[in-house]
Amino acid sequence: MNSAIRVRGLVKTYPGRPPVEAVRGLDLEVAAGECFGLLGPNGAGKTTTLEIVEGLLDPTAGEVEVLGLRWGRGDAEIRRKIGISLQETRLSDKLTVRETVTLFRSFYPSGLTPDEAIARVGLEEKARSYVDKLSGGQRQRLAVATALVGEPELLFLDEPTTGLDPQSRRQLWDVIRAQKDRGRTVVVTTHYMDEAERLCDRVAVIDHGKVIALGTPAELIARVGGEHVIDLDVDPSGPPRPPAGALADLPTVRSVREEGDRVTLTAGEPHRALPALLDLVRAAGTKLAGLTTRHATLEDVFVTLTGRHLRDES
Repeated sequence: MNSAIRVRGLVKTYPGRPPVEAVRGLDLEVAAGECFGLLGPNGAGKTTTLEIVEGLLDPTAGEVEVLGLRWGRGDAEIRRKIGISLQETRLSDKLTVRETVTLFRSFYPSGLTPDEAIARVGLEEKARSYVDKLSGGQRQRLAVATALVGEPELLFLDEPTTGLDPQSRRQLWDVIRAQKDRGRTVVVTTHYMDEAERLCDRVAVIDHGKVIALGTPAELIARVGGEHVIDLDVDPSGPPRPPAGALADLPTVRSVREEGDRVTLTAGEPHRALPALLDLVRAAGTKLAGLTTRHATLEDVFVTLTGRHLRDES
């Protein structure tokens, strides 16, 4: 495939006693024109990897290629072709929206006009407003406008919707989709599983400095062991729930995960698994506090792979 990013054997070690290995021989390839998601808890090496690819950090070892170029050889050309929106961008409160975007436009030899960039993020009505008068969602869209104004071939968005209200999140989703529709590459990190599923062509799960899973959201969900999930909440005041071994033997059940008073089953055919599950629960005398069925999500993938919930780590 035509690659926008190619990373091989990436290592980043910080000095200390003992040294801290933030990235441990990571391999990654992002195709041109796709929206690619990076998922991982804090401390997994996700942000370090992203900052090395963006040219903000030097690797300890490994190869990094961005748009066919290497940092240290074609730095100026790479910077002309990429746009970066950090998780928390500090902009001058006493500049207007148009003045802020005009300032960032001056950093590039070509690109959008400031008004075109402002229009892409839907801030036309706020063009004359000062930054300190913007809401959180408007500030985040302004930060994305500063990353778009150079008309980048490769756009990096680090947790662009964290802390935003649902409407602001969806407005930024539209910006990302529009960028992809123009044939540009987008790399996004997020703590929201629904966001990754809706926006990303492929995702990589990073943990302990390595990629532990890579594929389309549908492919990763299929690896969980079933497209359907049954969540069983047990009333702790009653008899104990059936043992995990008995649950795993139910028809079409492919995995069992126990978390406190909740048991989560993945099943290929819930219409077969559910009646057998209810029979087992009835025979054990277990009291149920809740029973739900749903489709498997990337959150289930993450918990299965790491034993942790992604949002719990933020």
